[in-house]
Amino acid sequence: MSALKVQKPPLIPMRSIIWLMLFTCTLVLYVLRTNMSLILIAMVNTTPSNATAAAVPECTALNKGNFSISDNETFISSETRIGRKYSVTYDWDSRLQGLILGAYFWGFVLSNIPGAAVAERFGPRKSVAVSFALSALLTLLGPLCASWHPYWLIVSRFFIGLFGGIVYPAVHCLISRWAPPAEKGKFISATLGGSLGTVVTWPLLGNVIEYVGWEWGFYISGILVLVWTFIWIVAVYDCPERHPWIGCSEKEYIVNGLSGTLSAKKCIPPYRSILTSLPAWALGVAQFGNLWGLFFLMTAGPKFMSSVLGFDLGNTGFLAAVPYLARMLAGFVFGIVGDSIIKRGSMSKSAIRKTFTVFSHIVPGLLLVGQTFVGCQATWVIFLITLSLASNGASTITNLSNAQDLAPNFAGSLYGIANCLGSTTGFLSPMLVGYLTADHNGMEEWHTIFYIGAIVYISCGLFFAIFGSGEIQPWNRCEGDEDCSNEKPVQHGIDNKGFDGTTEEKV
Repeated sequence: MSALKVQKPPLIPMRSIIWLMLFTCTLVLYVLRTNMSLILIAMVNTTPSNATAAAVPECTALNKGNFSISDNETFISSETRIGRKYSVTYDWDSRLQGLILGAYFWGFVLSNIPGAAVAERFGPRKSVAVSFALSALLTLLGPLCASWHPYWLIVSRFFIGLFGGIVYPAVHCLISRWAPPAEKGKFISATLGGSLGTVVTWPLLGNVIEYVGWEWGFYISGILVLVWTFIWIVAVYDCPERHPWIGCSEKEYIVNGLSGTLSAKKCIPPYRSILTSLPAWALGVAQFGNLWGLFFLMTAGPKFMSSVLGFDLGNTGFLAAVPYLARMLAGFVFGIVGDSIIKRGSMSKSAIRKTFTVFSHIVPGLLLVGQTFVGCQATWVIFLITLSLASNGASTITNLSNAQDLAPNFAGSLYGIANCLGSTTGFLSPMLVGYLTADHNGMEEWHTIFYIGAIVYISCGLFFAIFGSGEIQPWNRCEGDEDCSNEKPVQHGIDNKGFDGTTEEKV
């Protein structure tokens, strides 16, 4: 006599765990990306003689008593004073500091396209794990590199960025294998974890540096990433078919939902077809506009608030964090809305992607124009920047989802190409701001900057709305001879019945 002994399905769906790991993956990536901005302030020997060179912000008088410093106070943020407690500081000029900060982004841009190929060839699980493990080790070596020579620190930051460029393509590769069509928006919203990473990193490392020194800014970052990497290896697998904890019903739901869109084989991405595809170019242009606005507000926004409006951002960290929190929360909402529309079948994917470009690109562009009408009104500036980034949260169901639509088999490679193009804005936008404010850093110059940003935002959005698509492209077809994962199937019980641990047991 025999009976079937069946384990109960897990209380938490495996898709939810994968979503959480994807969210924390992008969060950890931003810890590595943004930690240097704060650590460097404490590393550099800032003296009163060179600090006093800063001019009094144009709007200080109007905003005095609200968010700004006093008229006669030298404009030095509270973070700048952190490094004065410590004996080990370096006399690095602004040019050298710029090289240190920019090294990460040079590496990041270079590795997006080859990183996608690596993720699709060796699997996103291993690619992310190796990327973060090596990045964590280089981060832990940061103080040693700085003590040798600043160029060693530049080299280490370059390679951290080079490894980091693999992460987003790998994330999209994993989403293409785990997210059913009706849940793409929810899974794409997990990539907004970087917004929370920006918010978390500064206060966390600021307190660490304040009490135990800037060296521990490196150590805490590295240890945090290593711990997270271990959890990633345990919790994440490349395919639902290979995961040892997933229930049969959930596995079947995912596999059936993706049936006909994913190949069980590997092949070289069709780069020629991608580069000659108008929908693929539309995605790249939309990503360029999206990242222009995001990087502009992330890098130049604080400069505008501090050097023109007179904000002491060191004492208004919450206000600086609000726009990024708004973008993350709005991204969740837009993702749910997009998934709901797809489930009801009231709009095609192409219609959804193009329609919501109004929110992800057009509205943020118009809000940049709105900045030119509020002048020095600090409250309105904060409100418009927050609303702009919140509206851009709709990118979860426009350009951020589009790689999954066009080519599920090559979602990582396609996103890597688009992100490589878009990430150049990390250099172009600050260069433009530096050029226009070189002789005079006033409201008139910033109005020009806002107008240019609005033109880029809106024109890229319109291009995508006209030439973009949400349909699978013919070049998504794949030919090869290997399974979706290099890992061997996990053995369960006596007869290996299913991936949820179900086994037959003789009674």
